[in-house]
Amino acid sequence: MNTRSKAFARAAQRGLTLIELMVALVIGLIVVLAVTSVVTVGEAHKRSTTSTNDMNQSGSYATYMIDRLLRSAGSGFAQSGTRGLFGCRLSASRTIGGTATTILPRTATAFPAPFATLLGGSGAAAAGNLRLAPFLIAKGATAGASDTLVVMGGNAAAGDVPRRIRSGFPGNNNLRLDNTIGLANGDIGLVSQEGTADCLIEQVNVTDATAFAAAGNEVLPMGGRYFTSTGPTKSLATFAADGTALFTPLGNVGANNLQFQLVGVNANSTLVAYDLLRAAGTGSDEGTDASAMQALADGVVALYAVYGVDTDSNGTVDAWIDPGAAGYTIGTLMLAPDTMRHIVAARVALVVRSSLFEKTPVTPASLTIFSDLAAASQRTLSIASADRNFRYRVIDTTIPLRNMLLLPVP
Repeated sequence: MNTRSKAFARAAQRGLTLIELMVALVIGLIVVLAVTSVVTVGEAHKRSTTSTNDMNQSGSYATYMIDRLLRSAGSGFAQSGTRGLFGCRLSASRTIGGTATTILPRTATAFPAPFATLLGGSGAAAAGNLRLAPFLIAKGATAGASDTLVVMGGNAAAGDVPRRIRSGFPGNNNLRLDNTIGLANGDIGLVSQEGTADCLIEQVNVTDATAFAAAGNEVLPMGGRYFTSTGPTKSLATFAADGTALFTPLGNVGANNLQFQLVGVNANSTLVAYDLLRAAGTGSDEGTDASAMQALADGVVALYAVYGVDTDSNGTVDAWIDPGAAGYTIGTLMLAPDTMRHIVAARVALVVRSSLFEKTPVTPASLTIFSDLAAASQRTLSIASADRNFRYRVIDTTIPLRNMLLLPVP
């Protein structure tokens, strides 16, 4: 190799110059920044999309739960509701911790939050006067001025077929019916009478299965977890002695197929349901208010509802009426069976919120609910400035009350 070739070889082995290295670093940094920006934007979109999907799923599930409850409202008693059932004052006693405890009327304490202000709170003039109805709306009764839904119904095998109570039977916890066909141990029923304000929730308690199953048996023994010996104005023995009272099967305590529930939104933006009969719980928790409260869906900030009223009894909704309108407030409607029977649907709106706090506000200062209805039925939800960086969605659904649509034309 000559001298010139060696010089070229040594030059080739020297590598990059400082300028070349700096240019390469600058290009590399630009590429890294571009890739990082793309990844960051993509991740932000991913979080936003995931949060929105979670919000939609939560709202859809909450809507499904409410839809299922309302479609079955009135099961077990709607068809005979005009025979002294609609509007009767509910009286129920339940064994809690081995002691018979009056759970309805609830006159000593208010219902637990978020239902503490329902019917004005505690006291005989408020929560103690809860009446039997397939569906009621208490306007602005929970957190954020949300509405409370009151849903009642059952799923008895012999539902909607009341049995006449012919008389009592030796012992205050026995009834003599026309027949006991289709009734079973653990069945829950309602003892009522036309013209009487009270109605008693009772449980069938069979101690002699052979005698109860015998042909021609007409004695129905009462007792068990739910045994209500007396209401505010009338006892079970007095009902039985009259000869015109009715026993209406609602469901079975073992099947847990009764739905006497309050549905609303609590302060933690969670849709919750409260079991008025306090059926859940075990041990020391059995029958308590805590065990009766169930979370249905999170991220729900408000619930609103209006009544769908069939004014001419033709099976279709003729008007959507606000639950605060004259004659339709919960306290008035509970005492108006004729008005109650014309409510054939409900329109329910849930306002759900995402969990992601966006960089910039993405929600207006207020949301209008039921914007297509008359101004008197519309609702407005104000969004605080600190909360406008969250995404909101209004889920509006119409739910038919099937049992009310099946009522005979008066």
